[in-house]
Amino acid sequence: MDGEFLNNRQGLLRAIDLLESVFHDGNPFQMPAQLPETGIGSDAALDALAPSILGSAARLGAPLSFAHMDPPTPWITWATTLWNASLNQNLLHPATAPVARGIEELAVAWLAPFFGMTGGHMTPGSTLANLTALWAARECAGVQEVVASECSHLSVAKAAHILGLRYRALPTDHCGALVADSLPSDLKRAAVVLTAGTTATGAIDPLDLSGRAAWTHVDAAWAGPLRLCAHADRLSGIERANSVSSSAHKWLFQPKESALIFFRDTATAHAAISFGGAYLAVPNVGVLGSHGATAVPLLATLLAWGRAGIAARIERCVSLADRLAEFVDSDSRLRLLAQPRTGIVVWRPRDSGKFDRLSRKLPTGATSITTIAGERWFRMVAANPNADIDLLIGGIQKAID
Repeated sequence: MDGEFLNNRQGLLRAIDLLESVFHDGNPFQMPAQLPETGIGSDAALDALAPSILGSAARLGAPLSFAHMDPPTPWITWATTLWNASLNQNLLHPATAPVARGIEELAVAWLAPFFGMTGGHMTPGSTLANLTALWAARECAGVQEVVASECSHLSVAKAAHILGLRYRALPTDHCGALVADSLPSDLKRAAVVLTAGTTATGAIDPLDLSGRAAWTHVDAAWAGPLRLCAHADRLSGIERANSVSSSAHKWLFQPKESALIFFRDTATAHAAISFGGAYLAVPNVGVLGSHGATAVPLLATLLAWGRAGIAARIERCVSLADRLAEFVDSDSRLRLLAQPRTGIVVWRPRDSGKFDRLSRKLPTGATSITTIAGERWFRMVAANPNADIDLLIGGIQKAID
């Protein structure tokens, strides 16, 4: 029997040792330009790759990591992802994933009620979740047009294009939220996409617009998990949507690629986007065919932490953003775009001529840059519960002094 397919305890423990190792700048492994005729062996491959993969990666749980919507992941997801890799479950077929299919159904059933939805399924990201929602809207409600704000995620326009639907972008306010009065009066053949947490600023569209169109979809990729915590009312109105997408690999702290699409009428939506085949025991629902057991680490995290544990970590992120915004707002040399509602702090120096110099001096990993109305702004995202806000503020203070 080929030992490469058996449990190699020594090799796996070696991988854990490497995971805990500290790699210093040196000579990363130089990959051959062509596929090697003879391999170097699994142990040697681990040792060769670790300095590059582990030593050069961005550390999303580091004290100064505050730049992007990508969180650190809890160790229970590392363990269960290892289990998934060892089993290679395929949820397309009940016979190849007898437990994993039920785990996905349960994870979705646990989360859907927080959004006022009845069910749904998992996708690799909210790009596919948004496509799935608008596909269902076309099939179930006969929509011919997609209406969204000009600050909606690019996946919305992309989905409309793929589905052959007209796309109309509507104006936003200075923070990036949809201007409610710009909504067309005739929406009988339209799907309105409302964003709960825009990518650039974290703005929330007026969710009370839900229900005015033939179909309402809420893209809650970023801010959706607020529904599990004390800030749930910031997304009031989301429960009246026909569908909601949310990325578990953001504020549910899951590994890539993990997202969810929820429906208010799941049975009708799933029936409309299902296909059968002679080789299938059950219909294939949604865009994906074969897909893995990404619900396993999600369910494990939910089981380990419970709603209260998820909420505590999200609330900590929100409080970190509030602290940062308070600091920016109190410094006369800086300008805060707006008080953060979903943990995203957008700011810049009042003297725009100092932007580039300040950008070079800010701590690595602390900020990203976005452009609003032709002006560059710093964007800091509270996705990391382990961030040291005092260290972050100190770094900004040092850069501007």
